[in-house]
Amino acid sequence: MPTVELRFAALDGHVRTARMIATAVSRRAGIPVGAADEIKLAVTEACARAVRVNRKHAPTSPVHVALIDAPDSFTIKVADCGRTWDEVAAGPDGGLATASALLDLEPTSDDPPWWAATDDDSDDEGGFPPGLGLALIEGLVDEVEVTRGPEGVGTVVAMTWHIGFDAALAKQV
Repeated sequence: MPTVELRFAALDGHVRTARMIATAVSRRAGIPVGAADEIKLAVTEACARAVRVNRKHAPTSPVHVALIDAPDSFTIKVADCGRTWDEVAAGPDGGLATASALLDLEPTSDDPPWWAATDDDSDDEGGFPPGLGLALIEGLVDEVEVTRGPEGVGTVVAMTWHIGFDAALAKQV
């Protein structure tokens, strides 16, 4: 299974390069052209998250991206070297929190959302809750898995797109 690997410094400017490489490799892997925008956005969110985490906890450590072309799928893994589960919000079912839950689109009180409280260890992320990028990614890919990094350091976000499989057609059979 062919794999392309990237390692880059935790700088915002490198996210664009990772996005362009992921798009090119996905085309060679057979991902439909119509999915290119989804891949670009998912890779941007995952890499930007990893850059933020590394800058905060391991500024000299690189972000690692692996693009894996398997016979029936295309997977992109983005790993940071920060604290495990940083910027990951768990939903009530133990999976990732949904974007609507994170944004509290139907608040039941006038209190600010749980993520709006600031402390000395937080960075200003434009008023968005931690984990929102991952919730967005979950809506863009066929499968997303968030795991502990190698040797228990950091977090790995694995995003998978299935090639040549139409789930709607499979349900009809």
